[in-house]
Amino acid sequence: MYIPTLNVALMLDSIPFLLSGLGYTLGISLAAFFIGNLLGVLTTILGFLPWRPVKLLVRFYLSFLRGTPALVLLFLLYFGLPYQLNAVTAAIICFSLTSSAFIGEIYRGSIAGVDSGQWDAAYALGNRFLPTIRYIVLPQAVRISIPALSNVAMDLVKGTSLAAMITVPDIFQKAKIIGGRTFDYLSMYILVALIYWLLCIGIGNIQHRLEKYFQKKYT
Repeated sequence: MYIPTLNVALMLDSIPFLLSGLGYTLGISLAAFFIGNLLGVLTTILGFLPWRPVKLLVRFYLSFLRGTPALVLLFLLYFGLPYQLNAVTAAIICFSLTSSAFIGEIYRGSIAGVDSGQWDAAYALGNRFLPTIRYIVLPQAVRISIPALSNVAMDLVKGTSLAAMITVPDIFQKAKIIGGRTFDYLSMYILVALIYWLLCIGIGNIQHRLEKYFQKKYT
């Protein structure tokens, strides 16, 4: 019976080729996280406005994107539109939209966690809704939301592996190429798993630094 084993030599030789796709993995992740945060903040603010049609639209947006698999949305954007999007563009749009729904809920919960006295004090000083949420409430909400946002960032980094399904040459696509060439998928997939793990460790370190920074700034 054939028992697959790790080919350490192949793994070491393949590292440069896999890392040549790291720019796509990190680029798509960073762009999606940035755009997702902008959309998440926007949906959060719109959700607090006292206009029922806007509230219903925001709820539908969040519910639909949280309940739709990223792969389905990715295929819809790349294969389902009447015009062909660039693969990288489709991936950025897909992961920006899906992450924005989760980020919007994170910010909504974090804002709800800010002491209501902050709102009362701001209104007592004559501030209106938008300046209050922008300058007083949102900075405190960001501090509360850092752990959850770091989880979204990790999910984005790992989730970009789906972009290989639409030919984006990221690290997972590179691993698939070497695996198909050598018929040693075990070694390649373990290697790429280790790379994703190291990237997530890096995000975790950034999370701890941000937590310490905001703790010193707002305590």
